[in-house]
Amino acid sequence: MKSHIEKRNKVVLITGSARRLGKAVALQLHSEGKDVIIHCNNSSGDAEKLVKKMNSDRENSAFTFSFNLRDFANYENIAEKLGKKWSDIDVLINNASTFYPTLIEESTVEQWDDLHDVNLKAPYFLSKIFQSSLKNNSGCVINIVDIYSDNPLENFPIYSIAKAGLKMLTKSLSIELGPEVRVNGVSPGSIMWPEVKEYEGKHQEIIESTQLKRQGDVKDIANTCSFLINKADYITGQIIDVDGGRNLSR
Repeated sequence: MKSHIEKRNKVVLITGSARRLGKAVALQLHSEGKDVIIHCNNSSGDAEKLVKKMNSDRENSAFTFSFNLRDFANYENIAEKLGKKWSDIDVLINNASTFYPTLIEESTVEQWDDLHDVNLKAPYFLSKIFQSSLKNNSGCVINIVDIYSDNPLENFPIYSIAKAGLKMLTKSLSIELGPEVRVNGVSPGSIMWPEVKEYEGKHQEIIESTQLKRQGDVKDIANTCSFLINKADYITGQIIDVDGGRNLSR
């Protein structure tokens, strides 16, 4: 078994980390001295810009990984694509997500597959692919869930179902990958507004439904991920709601 001491910095793979919440998590962990893999699919320009900045701050500390998470036939080649250093990860953060409405009368099999592939299937098979390095390094997996995994969002049934599955996946993998690997989830509430028109005009209503009566910040999610990696050696199989107490109002 490879000694964890041999590695200078922890290596963290964060899916969907070129923009928005994933980027904030990547910046936080990189600032702590971790080496980060910035995964993207359609945001390669943003990813390259972010990696360039990180490597200018600390040489060879970030790497761009462009990969379609729905390309399951090529999952076995991921380690080879990453190379020796970057495939030996300590932390896997499944952040990438697809989010859009699927009215039941208009929903399709393709929408079902798309939403489940990215939100549920990819986290499972990425965990499978990297289980050896995660176990050897006594690492951890963090799944970015959603408050709608408990209370479904109207007009988003397939998304809500997929995120509910991700919540159960978190608990199941904590059993399957333990005791070497800790698996937890972070469930964001009103942190960043989704880039869909269905949320337009609802921001204040959503904020008022929280106990803290204010919107959260991406740093709240980044700090929670940091806590789970650095300070939570005896926590596994748990979902931490970061929602300003909104779950108490539903």
